[in-house]
Amino acid sequence: MVKTSYIEFDTRGTDHIVDITDRIREIVKNSGINSGIVTVFVPGSTGGITTTEYEPGLLKDLPKAFERLAPEKEYYHHNETWHDGNGFSHVRASLIGPSITIPFVNGELILGTWQQVIFCEFDIRPRRRRLVVQLVGD
Repeated sequence: MVKTSYIEFDTRGTDHIVDITDRIREIVKNSGINSGIVTVFVPGSTGGITTTEYEPGLLKDLPKAFERLAPEKEYYHHNETWHDGNGFSHVRASLIGPSITIPFVNGELILGTWQQVIFCEFDIRPRRRRLVVQLVGD
C-alpha cells in the first residue's frame, strides 16, 4: 500500500530549522499502514531534510557549520545566472539533501531517543513549504 500526505508550514528564511518529527509521526499513526517506510521530500532546491537532536545548542551550531561549509558572502556562479543572491542556499541544500527515509513498525517511527527529523531552510527569504510525505508498507 502507498499513501501520500503533505506537511505545510512557513519559514523565516535562511537558517530557520523546523522540527517536523511530530507531524510525521501523526501521519504514520493515522495512515492505516502498520509497518513500512516513510519518505519525506522537499520539492525545491533551497531546503533540506535531515535528523539531529533538536535542542538550542545545535540550533546555533548547525547554522555556524553551514556558514563554514558554504559561506553566504562567497562568490557563487549561480548568482551570475539568476542575480538572486542565493547561490549559497543551493549549495547548502545540496549538502543536506532533499529527502529522508525512515522505517516504521507497528505505526511507530524507528528513531533514536534524541533523534528528530528537521527541515532546514536555506533560502534568503521566508517561504511557504509543502513537504511530500509518502508511506509504503502493509
